[in-house]
Amino acid sequence: MRELSTAIDHLAIEDPSEVPKAKLAEQLIELHWQMARLQAQIARRTGIRLP
Repeated sequence: MRELSTAIDHLAIEDPSEVPKAKLAEQLIELHWQMARLQAQIARRTGIRLP
């Protein structure tokens, strides 16, 4: 959870127009994977499973 919060905070302080597009894409992909891991953790802890 802390990793996701840190990633969001990091992206929030950057001006996207100043970030090279390749780096921005890399950051967004990493954020996506962190969110997916968080969703999986929540599902495991709550016993909810997707069909």
